Amino acid sequence: MQGTVDGFSYGLVTPVAAFLMACLGGALGLRCTTRSLRHRDTFKAGWLALGATSIGTGIWTMHFVAMMGFSVRQAPISYDRPITFASLGVAILMVGIGIFIVGYRGATALTLVTGGTITGLGVATMHYLGMAGMRLHGQITYDTLTVALSVVIAVVAATASLWAAVSVHGFLASLGASLVMGLAVSGMHYTAMAAVDVNLHGTPEPGTGDTATSLLLPMLIGPAVFLLLAAVVVMFDPLLVMGEPDWQRPTARGGYRHGAPGVPAPRRAPAYGEPANWSSARPAARSGRRGVQRGTYRSQDW
Repeated sequence: MQGTVDGFSYGLVTPVAAFLMACLGGALGLRCTTRSLRHRDTFKAGWLALGATSIGTGIWTMHFVAMMGFSVRQAPISYDRPITFASLGVAILMVGIGIFIVGYRGATALTLVTGGTITGLGVATMHYLGMAGMRLHGQITYDTLTVALSVVIAVVAATASLWAAVSVHGFLASLGASLVMGLAVSGMHYTAMAAVDVNLHGTPEPGTGDTATSLLLPMLIGPAVFLLLAAVVVMFDPLLVMGEPDWQRPTARGGYRHGAPGVPAPRRAPAYGEPANWSSARPAARSGRRGVQRGTYRSQDW
């Protein structure tokens, strides 16, 4: 018997909440990756790891928040806990590989394609592994072309996200990039869910394992606490939130903007009667030969 699948049992509540979770994880991941680019020591790996965990956790939480709205009207759905949380580990691991590749190798075409492919395949694996943890009295089948489309969306979204992580540094720009990331991840999820068909086996029976309600508490509280702590780390790092101050950004001439602590003020215009390069005139080096007096200037300096 063909089951009646409903992916929006609670209306727009679950899609909107899932989208916001994906945006939160993406925003934190982008800012942490941006912070890692300013480090060349051991802290770089820590910021990259925090960014990868934030993005992976946000994607995983987005998936299962959206799955709260998924139901089959003729059969109850439950979840296998080990498989469900194994998908979280896969998400963090695969996103971490892509983040570290781009973070240490730079945003070249080769690294973006490599890291984006690995990360996108990891996101798709997380999704379908999470689906494999579903338990119901029936069999879940997938449309091959729709599955392939969802994988392509995941790879493209992951590649764009990695590019944004190392190329977008402003706060508002990162916020916009995180919204695009959330939209891409949500689009991948609902594209993958459009490939689902459920064939029920006879009379429905109660599912075994944990129900969606019993998974809700550990699923939401744990990742939500982590994302909250990551947000606190970001909020208490003004450089990470606001970006690099203007006076620290190099100018086109290779110097720094006026006003930086320790940066000398620009040279003033020479007064009447002074040589044009008066500031470059320097006392001649002391010599043992007569005729070179202390405080005089070399002719070429004038």
